[in-house]
Amino acid sequence: MPTKPPAKPASGAKDKEAAKAAKQQRRAAAKQRRAQILEAFTIQRREDKALLPLMIGVFLAITGLGFGAGWLVNQQWVALPLAITLGGLGAILIFGRRVQRNVFSKTEGQPGAAAWALENMRGGWKVTPAVAGTTQLDAVHRVIGRPGVVLVAEGAPHRLKPLLAQEKKRVSRLIGDVPIYDVTVGNGEGQVPLAKLPRHLAKLPRNVSKEQISGLENKLTILASRSAAMPKGPPPSGVKMRNVQRAVRRR
Repeated sequence: MPTKPPAKPASGAKDKEAAKAAKQQRRAAAKQRRAQILEAFTIQRREDKALLPLMIGVFLAITGLGFGAGWLVNQQWVALPLAITLGGLGAILIFGRRVQRNVFSKTEGQPGAAAWALENMRGGWKVTPAVAGTTQLDAVHRVIGRPGVVLVAEGAPHRLKPLLAQEKKRVSRLIGDVPIYDVTVGNGEGQVPLAKLPRHLAKLPRNVSKEQISGLENKLTILASRSAAMPKGPPPSGVKMRNVQRAVRRR
């Protein structure tokens, strides 16, 4: 008696559907990134008349240098595609830098601006906004990273000094000998401007390993429940800085 052929597993069809859905999601994400870049470019060009000339100038300069270097070794047409690519990357870099500077300048001075800047930093930083604060919207934010623990304060300096001292004492009880840094955001003497805050933190010495960061975060979780409520200072309307930065980096 002839036997029936085995039924084809349904897993193959499910895999195809999953792959199709994933492809559609990637296309939608790419379309969204392009829309964000275009929106940011339109806003920036409207407010920054030097943006387009600078981008074109950087593109032409880098492309010309690359072509000239290739011409010296009689390989100018081989070097041209690479020079165009590098010129495009240079123009995108100029665009990203000027958008970032514009957003920082608009956000500076708003309550929670430092918290917003910290949460938009690249890297494995663990940010807890407003671990201490006052009713006047002064705040201390805690950052855990390779340097150890960084306490970032924003607000009136005379009110921030006792806040920082108190928070440093609370943190030191839990983390032992791990270094604790304190930074006050502002434009006064001994302060760090908002636009330079991410760079300032990135330049701090590396004192702990990546594995120790998770341990520090767990130890300090007990303090997070006592954090003061605090507005996080969103960026100006029309510019979603974190998404724009990510989209520009992926181009």
